[in-house]
Amino acid sequence: MPYSPLLIKPMKEELTSIGFEDLVTPAQVDAWMKNPTGTALLVVNSVTGAAAGMARPAVRMALENKVKPTRLGTVFDEHDLEATARARGYFPDIPPSSPSIAIFKDGELVYFVPRHRIEGRSADQVANDLIGVFEEYCT
Repeated sequence: MPYSPLLIKPMKEELTSIGFEDLVTPAQVDAWMKNPTGTALLVVNSVTGAAAGMARPAVRMALENKVKPTRLGTVFDEHDLEATARARGYFPDIPPSSPSIAIFKDGELVYFVPRHRIEGRSADQVANDLIGVFEEYCT
């Protein structure tokens, strides 16, 4: 059962306030994914402590870098269930994980950060990993 929209609103706004497109339906996910030009960052958001303490802050920090993806999208795992399932369909060989971060270049998945590479690390460490990936794929 999905979480209340009131509960997750501030968690969504942490990303939408910095330019992420909130993908709440499968059709929105498909439309976002069908624009394969350039680089795209997709965050599977969550109510978990790993999302609050590490993933969202890390993404915010990494996006302060001069080199960054051209498109930003997010789905919310415990609320937008069908949209999240559709998003995960674009990386079917990777087990479901939330939070998680996917980076696409020209429509192809080039980097993925599952929950186990977020938990137990600082937001700075995760941000530094993302900046390295941005430098490699977003130039």
